[in-house]
Parts: sequence; structure tokens; C-alpha cells
Amino acid sequence: MNSFVKSLGGIVSAVALGLTAGAAQAAEKWDMPLAYPASNYHSENAAKFAEEVTKASGGELEIVTHPGGSLFGGGEIYRALRTGQAPIGERLISALGNEDPLFEVDALPFLATSFDEAWTLYQASKPQLDKTLDAAGLKLLYTVAWPPQGLYNKKAVNSAADMQGVKFRAYNAATERLANLLGAVPTKIEAAELTQAFATGVADSMISSGSTGYDSKIWEHVKYWYDVQAWLPKNMVVVNKAAWEGLDENLQQVVLEAAANAEKNGWDKARELSDWYKDQLAANGMVVEGPSDALKADFQKIGETMTAEWLERAGADGKTVIDAYKAK
Repeated sequence: MNSFVKSLGGIVSAVALGLTAGAAQAAEKWDMPLAYPASNYHSENAAKFAEEVTKASGGELEIVTHPGGSLFGGGEIYRALRTGQAPIGERLISALGNEDPLFEVDALPFLATSFDEAWTLYQASKPQLDKTLDAAGLKLLYTVAWPPQGLYNKKAVNSAADMQGVKFRAYNAATERLANLLGAVPTKIEAAELTQAFATGVADSMISSGSTGYDSKIWEHVKYWYDVQAWLPKNMVVVNKAAWEGLDENLQQVVLEAAANAEKNGWDKARELSDWYKDQLAANGMVVEGPSDALKADFQKIGETMTAEWLERAGADGKTVIDAYKAK
């Protein structure tokens, strides 16, 4: 009898060990590359999203964020996601304009200049965005807006004429075209390289949010920030479709619920921080002011030119988005 009990106990132990091993094998870890510093609200929001997924899934799916371009540089993230080198990641949407013109819609000057307008544009463009990402083997989880974009420059700017020959940081095709229309000289610089670029004179100007200036302590190199409110670009968090389809329905639901929370929290945080960032730039010695009438008129004209050019490139899909936006 003792021999039987011992034998039975051994079988039970073996089964228990097998179940434990099976559970361990079922647990999955996703590394999530991020382009921006850990202290940036986009990265903080992504970290909370990752923590929520990990906790709500009971550890079955662990997401680990890698901010500051530490896993893949900003320019490498989209490719890493498409090729499956990373299952999930975050990318500035408008930086992908060379992949598809649709990605540039939120970087068209003066099309959407407030958070409410930017949200409306997002809803109008989301069906086309989903379709474009699906064709690339990706699935959109959520987006978060940046605050309205302003003009940073080392010298005072009263009109576009003052931008002639200025070394201008470009981070996507739209800002490169903007630089050309301003008469500036565009230079491609990712967020992680920003401080060094301004410190070494590679760039003297850029269009970006108060958030970017605060993160990079831009006041150490630049004196002026003009609140032109040109547009509100967005970051998106996307997942590789093969990785997504490898999750069971329960885990997918956990991720979708966390993504919905991250989207709401991220947009709310962007609104909250928008004026705070401007205050911080001023507190650190920068001249923070609205654009002159001449500069505003120059930007409006450039915006009309860029929107017309974009509609030509984006074709029927682009027209669908703009029509949907204007109809809302």
C-alpha cells in the first residue's frame, strides 16, 4: 500500500510539475521599444499601459518598455515591428510619411490646431489608418497627441524671410517640406539626438511642442519659441499582427482594455501639460510668445500649399479623410 501511495504521489507530483512548466511556457514577454525619454509623458503612459497588461493578465503577458531609443532608435521601430523583431512599439505617426502619405495627415499645418480638432481628425482618419496598418501587417492599439507645435529659433523671427538659410531640424517628410517652403535648410534629426544637434550647431531651429523643448532643455541653446499652434502630431502604439493573433481572445481583450485606458489617459495628460510646458520654457529664460501677423500669414499660406500637395499624393484615401473631418 505504501508503495502504491508513493507511486501515486510521484505521478501527482509529475503532473503538477508538468502543469507548472506548461504555465511557464504559456507566459509571454513582449519588449516594447519607445523613442522618447522615460520621463516624457508618452513613455510614462506606455509604461502604465504595459504594467496594466502585465497585471490584468496575471503575468501571462508581460510587456517591458524600453524608452529613449535604447532597444531600437526612433527611425528603426516601425521596421522592427513589421519584421517581427519587436512585437509591440510606439512611433510618431507623421514620421512614416515616406511609407504612406496617409501617415502625414496630422502634420498638415493649420488643418487641426487644437486638441478637440486633433481628436476629430483622428476619428476621421482612423478607418484609413487601420486599413493602412493592416496592409503592413500591423494593428493599431492607441494614439496619444503631442501639444500644439511651435517654432523654436535661436534668433527672433518676424516673418518667413527671417528663416532663410537657417539649419532646421526635420523629423518627417512634412517638416522637411515645411523647411524648404520657409527657405530653411532641413536636417533629419531624431528625438534622441536633439540635444547634441543643437549643442553642436547642426540645428538652430525646429517646429516642435513645448514637451520636446522641455525634455531636451532647449533653453540652453535656443532663445525663442513662437506658439504658432501649427498642428498636433500623434504617437501611435501598434502591435505586429502575427504576435497579436498568437494571443488568445482573453489576452487580446486585456490588451484592448488597457489600450483604451492608455489612449484616454494620454490625451488627458497632453491637454494638462500643454500650458505647463510653455510656462517652463519661459521660466528658464526663453522668450515665449505668439507669432506676428506676418509670420502667421506666411504659415497659413504654407499650410494651404502643403495640404494641396498632400491631397495630390494621398489620392482618394486622403480626400476621404479630409471630407470626413470637415463633415464632423
